Amino acid sequence: MHKQDAFLPYGRQSIDEEDIRAVVDVLRSDWLTTGPAVDRFEADVCAYVGAAHGVAMSSGTAALHAAMFALGIGKGDEVIVTPMTFAASANCILYQGGMPVFADVEADTLLLDPAAVEVAVTPHTRAIIAVDYAGQPCDWDALRAIADKHHLALVADSCHALGASYKGRKAGTLADISVFSFHPVKHITTGEGGMAVTQDAALAQRMRAFRGHGITTTASQREKSGAWFYEMTDLGYNYRITDFQCALGSSQIKKLDGWIDKRNRLAHAYDAALAGQDAIRPLTRREEVRHAYHLYVARTPDRDALFQRLRANGIGVNVHYVPVHLHPFYQGLGYKKGLCPVAEAAYGQILTLPLWPGMEKNDVERVITVLQAEERGKE
Repeated sequence: MHKQDAFLPYGRQSIDEEDIRAVVDVLRSDWLTTGPAVDRFEADVCAYVGAAHGVAMSSGTAALHAAMFALGIGKGDEVIVTPMTFAASANCILYQGGMPVFADVEADTLLLDPAAVEVAVTPHTRAIIAVDYAGQPCDWDALRAIADKHHLALVADSCHALGASYKGRKAGTLADISVFSFHPVKHITTGEGGMAVTQDAALAQRMRAFRGHGITTTASQREKSGAWFYEMTDLGYNYRITDFQCALGSSQIKKLDGWIDKRNRLAHAYDAALAGQDAIRPLTRREEVRHAYHLYVARTPDRDALFQRLRANGIGVNVHYVPVHLHPFYQGLGYKKGLCPVAEAAYGQILTLPLWPGMEKNDVERVITVLQAEERGKE
């Protein structure tokens, strides 16, 4: 198979020799987990986004769960969330005994619609989780106004949006707690991993204990102080992340801005090629944001046929997402089809095209060639 004919995934990691050396150095060190590389990675991410506190964990899902715990979400509490996301954004509410309340999205961006959020608020609402879908920040000013009006916590699921900004403010500083993911298809990777960041020291401390069984100190802290005694003050989980994962993250974040620029260049190439086409249209990009382009999502009325055609040509398109409330598990909880009509209509049309920093413009051209062949076939 020639290189130009190789399978082109929708996303993948980029790893270089500097990354490998960073991991190997930790493997040769005294600490493989709960050690100095974890602290360093937390500091690196906080310095990048402008947050005061960071708590690195085993996944973005773990970080979302920790956020719900830190905010005191429990039985009988409602948390408003978008349906256009990975299931973890809503599952984290259920983990704490709360109830997800799905509010619909805007048709042009598929971001959580502030007007729908306002309607969804009840006396039982405790928080809002908004997702920076595909890497584009939500309307955070509008969401903050709603949260403040109703005395709600505001959580940013920014797992798609590390490196993005909204009106000059970076993702990671736009909510009470913001969560990032470091899965291999994300902007930087630790293999698996995530982080919650906040300006609130008390929230950070609750999340930090939660990731380690609810114990108030870590092994490395006890080692430094020469103490053995510890106390478990809450029922937490083992959501720890390793030092060698964090070493990889610290190495990767040095390259983040260049990778975001590359993602934007590739996205603009898609935009230019798709301009004026009726068969497939990209989502709207807002002027006031720096889009992180975790995903390049377009809408097409012939999604399933186009998906098959692109896959047959070695192009790894995908669909993000099945609206959460349509999954069988959520249907079993009583959520009904028709709850979020905008998201449900979009689901039948959305297609994620390949986009990651290791791609080149000729990879975009390869995708566009197949799309244009589809367009010509309908003439």
